[in-house]
Amino acid sequence: MPGKTMNRSWKPNVTVAAVIERGGRFLVVEEETADGLRFNQPAGHLEEGESLVAAATREVLEETAYRFVPEFLVGVYQWPVPDGDITYLRFAFGGQVLGESTGAQLDDGIVRAVWLTADELRDCTPRHRSPLVMRCVDDWIAGRRYPLEFITHYSG
Repeated sequence: MPGKTMNRSWKPNVTVAAVIERGGRFLVVEEETADGLRFNQPAGHLEEGESLVAAATREVLEETAYRFVPEFLVGVYQWPVPDGDITYLRFAFGGQVLGESTGAQLDDGIVRAVWLTADELRDCTPRHRSPLVMRCVDDWIAGRRYPLEFITHYSG
């Protein structure tokens, strides 16, 4: 790009999120952040050597104690944090939960997992972790579901 200095060490933060709907309600977590309590989909960072699908499954279990089976890719979202030097590259998956894992300890910082309607989520938009929370729900409602075969994970 003309006139722009390139930072050779820059890279996006790759994250996964789960859009889980049951009976008109979406599974979200309330979590402690530097900006106070915020709502987010069960989400987190991709770990080294992990597939995106496996990361989504792991994050849902760690943050909600639900066993999650990803069935679709809802979307891929690039979000540069305003007034920051971080860009998130989020892969959002839709699927179903198979039940709760009894006795599971939730990740540090997670206050609770809660099922909210889209309207309830819209009503608390100022408390969302990012604008991606509602965007992912809206994309789910709009019927955006792409086959998991769009993603290829090479493990060796």
